[in-house]
Amino acid sequence: MAELQDQMKQAVAAAATEQIRSGMVVGLGSGSTAALMIQALGAKLRSGELSDIVGVTTSFQGEVLAAELGIPLQSLNAVDRIDLAIDGADEVDPAFQLIKGGGACHVQEKLVAVRADRFVVVVDASKLVDTLNLGFLLPVEVLPGAWRQVQGQLGELGGDAQLRMAVRKAGPVVTDQGNLVLDVKFAGGISDPAGLELAINNLPGVLENGLFVNLADQVLVGEIVDGMAGVRDLSKRG
Repeated sequence: MAELQDQMKQAVAAAATEQIRSGMVVGLGSGSTAALMIQALGAKLRSGELSDIVGVTTSFQGEVLAAELGIPLQSLNAVDRIDLAIDGADEVDPAFQLIKGGGACHVQEKLVAVRADRFVVVVDASKLVDTLNLGFLLPVEVLPGAWRQVQGQLGELGGDAQLRMAVRKAGPVVTDQGNLVLDVKFAGGISDPAGLELAINNLPGVLENGLFVNLADQVLVGEIVDGMAGVRDLSKRG
């Protein structure tokens, strides 16, 4: 089953990479499926199938991988446009609203997604949900000196917020920006993503949260059908 899962991720990453054209500035997302997309892009550059590509990465992880593959990179400040951004998501609802931030990269991911002319999301079928936050916690990046204050304010908004702790390292997760992450659960899930995104980002001490509202243009879903890995192109509902 793990092999099928890998084939599914490979298929959806390849389908997304097919949308990249020579001369594009491309937002390179974070996570395992996005990493496969970056590898596929590197292969197309090496073969000459694509040329004159500039990548803008959403994480230090992606920056290291793209550099190893010889993909030319620029910072967000150095480019005047992003033609296409490709990234994963932790949850996708029927209206294409997303939760991202499982890898604690959602600040840079949102900056790139907002800037892109087109934002394509690559996921497997397990990430499709009817209501956000029932299964996946909402990440909120906070200034280190304010996490307790923000935790209390999120509680007033109805959210149970816990500091994300690191694995194989003592202490909390520290983001690429040097901040901390609160993972938040709202009873009954999130029924108004747009309103909650604004409410959370208005809290002093919050840098950004993992709700991506009205940003995704297309969702490519990897799935297993009759024992074969395939890709479904979702049309937006709601």
